[in-house]
Amino acid sequence: MSKEDDAIVLQLADPPNCPRCGEPGPVSAQFPHSWTNASGKEVPGIREAMLCPVCDRDEPAADRLLAFFAVHKTLGLSELETFHDLTAAWVAVARARQVDQQQLADEYERSRNGEL
Repeated sequence: MSKEDDAIVLQLADPPNCPRCGEPGPVSAQFPHSWTNASGKEVPGIREAMLCPVCDRDEPAADRLLAFFAVHKTLGLSELETFHDLTAAWVAVARARQVDQQQLADEYERSRNGEL
């Protein structure tokens, strides 16, 4: 099964606020995600991405989906195909987003030093 075939769960009603800035957004997505642990074994899991009008600004796939939400306050049958295409493009970008290991290490060190 390819990543594109994995189930994606969208939350349109009361999605959680953005974990990066705390602002509300129009949708969140949960999708399967796995990683390789230190012993080389694949660990399956779930990732969640939040579409944020602040943090995702200037990312083309996010901007297109945010523009869709700005125009369409409700989702009708005639918009389903467009919504699907825009959402799939945004999730593909969110799925490919990786953790900045250096930033993570820096934040960990600042936390250990009581700076956070």
